[in-house]
Amino acid sequence: MIRPALRAARRPVRRPALRTADLRLGERLLAAVAAFGVAAVPAALLLVLIEANWPPLHRLDAGTAGHLHALVREHPGALAVLRVLSDVVWDPLTMRLLVAAVVVLLLRRAWRLALWAAATATASGLIGWGVKAAVARARPALPDPVAHAPGFSFPSGHAMTAATCCAVLLLVSAPVLGPRVRRAAWAAALVSVLGVGFTRVALGVHWVSDVLGGWLLGTALVAATAWAFRGWRRDTGRDVPAPLAEGLEPELAGPAPERG
Repeated sequence: MIRPALRAARRPVRRPALRTADLRLGERLLAAVAAFGVAAVPAALLLVLIEANWPPLHRLDAGTAGHLHALVREHPGALAVLRVLSDVVWDPLTMRLLVAAVVVLLLRRAWRLALWAAATATASGLIGWGVKAAVARARPALPDPVAHAPGFSFPSGHAMTAATCCAVLLLVSAPVLGPRVRRAAWAAALVSVLGVGFTRVALGVHWVSDVLGGWLLGTALVAATAWAFRGWRRDTGRDVPAPLAEGLEPELAGPAPERG
């Protein structure tokens, strides 16, 4: 028997109301980018501590960078693995291509969800670039460095992209994954996000606080744009699911394509 909530979610919506809601979805996505500033308060507080050279955070940054740098230099094999993970497997381009592939798959079946995924991934890159330029924090300067990276240091673009793209992929795919596969997907995403941060610090191209800032900003952005998408569903009379369990568009689990 189909659950009442799912039945309600599939009720046809009048086209004029749907068109109005579609326009409001675009407005909501723009508003979400503005609301992101509020959601990013923890990252802003972290930046204040960085600029104030707060001793505990400074010790964490300097101590971790120095320890991991010395450790990596002594193990060339581990260094090679870290480079492949950072520059190929978890590279921002790889992450964005995964999201782009999902967007293409969604265009005919759920174009609004595709718009949300594309907008979130694009905003992540633009915001990360903008914050880097505004903060202009220098990267670690370590003796005999094992890796180099261009540009400024805060936030870590790799960490922000990983947090954003992994969250997008999880929220989009949740409806079509069984409970066990969903748990495995969450585990893989967690390993990827944490692994990205570790590789960037171990390679000596970011401070720990850069990675923390990237994670906080990426999570805040996804939370803000997901709020906008859930608001669109509410405007159109659709069920608003629990995103962590059912994703943003639970209808993807059913056989019927999206209408409207």
